[in-house]
Amino acid sequence: MASVQGCLLDLSGVLHVGSAPLPGAREAVSRLRRLPIGLRFLTNTSRTPHALLLAQMNQMGLDITAGELLTAPLATRLVLEHRGLRPYLLIHPHLRPDFAGLPRHRPNAVVVGDAGPYFSYQRLNCALRLLMEGAPLLAIAQNRYFMAADGLNLDAGAFVAGLEYAAGLRAEVIGKPAAAMFHAACAQLGLSPDQVVMVGDDVEADVLGALDAGLQAALVRTGKFRETDADQLGNGAPVYADVMDFVDHLEASL
Repeated sequence: MASVQGCLLDLSGVLHVGSAPLPGAREAVSRLRRLPIGLRFLTNTSRTPHALLLAQMNQMGLDITAGELLTAPLATRLVLEHRGLRPYLLIHPHLRPDFAGLPRHRPNAVVVGDAGPYFSYQRLNCALRLLMEGAPLLAIAQNRYFMAADGLNLDAGAFVAGLEYAAGLRAEVIGKPAAAMFHAACAQLGLSPDQVVMVGDDVEADVLGALDAGLQAALVRTGKFRETDADQLGNGAPVYADVMDFVDHLEASL
């Protein structure tokens, strides 16, 4: 790794799976905090509101502060507020607190997150009709799948792709791999992208997205990682056994 002054960590699949921290995750975060680098946590998770997610991370002993946690849903809310859009929310009910207070009468935008079992045919049709009338499609994230306690689960990306195909348009993706999400974290740290490394288990959203945004990146063999993922990287980013292995190498390079 080149000189690193900041580190961004994905959550699910890197630090935890479901409600359980991954082995060594707490120690890894503790060791990172002792290094002379900035630290932020980035997640595309779109089933859990920021406040509850923060509480869950801290219940696992990860000791993250509110200002350190950047979520794609809150980034999406900022976009809606900035543009004065009234969203039709195709999201999980648990996520509604992150969008509380936004005007939603006569919606003129469609927001898609990981609605899980709430991706009903009726709700997808409502979204499609708005899109056909000219509403923009905002994807909180476009991940294909994630690792949960019961195994791999479909994420929002499949449903975003279906709406894109049906309406004949392209979604604007707010979360990773969009460069804006990475650059916002770098700006918080007061660092340029090339000074920051992103660590994730998602080769597309975390690693390739970070590289495209000008950051350094590292892939870990936990969470949703599959052996074929490493083939996509070439020499673009290193692959580590887990987050502890990454920290070992980072410490040795500083």
